[in-house]
Amino acid sequence: MTKAATTDLLAALGRRASDATAPAPAGTAGVPATPATPASAATAGTPASAIGAFNVITLESAEAIAAGAEAAGRPVIMQISQNCARYHGTLAPIARATLAIAAAASVPIAVHLDHATDLALVDEALELGFDSVMYDGAHLPYAENCATTAEVVRRAHRQGIGVEAELGEIGGKDGAHAPGVRTDPAEAVDFAAATGVDALAVAVGSSHAMLERTSRLDLDLIIRLAAAVPVPLVLHGSSGVPDGELERAIGAGMAKINVSTHLGAVFTGAVRETLEADPRLVDPRRYLAPGREAFAAEVARLLELFAEAPAPDPLAKPAHEA
Repeated sequence: MTKAATTDLLAALGRRASDATAPAPAGTAGVPATPATPASAATAGTPASAIGAFNVITLESAEAIAAGAEAAGRPVIMQISQNCARYHGTLAPIARATLAIAAAASVPIAVHLDHATDLALVDEALELGFDSVMYDGAHLPYAENCATTAEVVRRAHRQGIGVEAELGEIGGKDGAHAPGVRTDPAEAVDFAAATGVDALAVAVGSSHAMLERTSRLDLDLIIRLAAAVPVPLVLHGSSGVPDGELERAIGAGMAKINVSTHLGAVFTGAVRETLEADPRLVDPRRYLAPGREAFAAEVARLLELFAEAPAPDPLAKPAHEA
């Protein structure tokens, strides 16, 4: 199947579950036309959905993401981060392998550059044929973030490639799991208009690289952001967020859910269990395969979780406040 553009996948979010089998126009890789947005679905009290975006670290993780998406029968986004490119020494080999796996899959898969601060890496991803890129200028002063992001958008849009940006400070990037600085809705509206971004990562209480799933999100802020910001919202640091809180975030308007650390823990746990059961194993295929299978199973489970989240009850308190 032809890879799906990230913007096409995001455009399909928030539709009723009954619309999932609606015929799609040509060129959208099975994505129904003119769906409701997550925010409008929440307002109407109908189920909302989000797309899962899972990070590729090795070839096994790319294979697992594709296998999990096929098992769930759901589209997915495979992400390659700047840190992943550094780990491999260069972007091209892991990117080309991931793009090939996406193209061969039986479900729509987009390939996305995650958390890039290096503009040269962004340009390389555009040349390699990524479906979308994220330029992360959240560490910069607002005006500089805005100007640099707008330039990335101009470069990417010339090639028909979407851009995600970040506004606010999501915790955990420096190893400290502080909540960061929340995204201001009015500033987010201005930022989206000034830059022309296609999706916006917002700071609503999550934190990167958490091993415990204990984060509590500012659901009221998500609702206000979804109502005000005209592009899909992205939740980073979702590994530390419990299932129920993720469902509520999707119902409130989150459109793309990024997960990396949690899936790494699932993979590593299965590898560790296999090696502990047979310490004499030396063939990597024998212990990496169980890790890949566990990773794929969790991808499928998460995609099902994200597929239909209930809209929030405006009169109900969040579970952690009840």
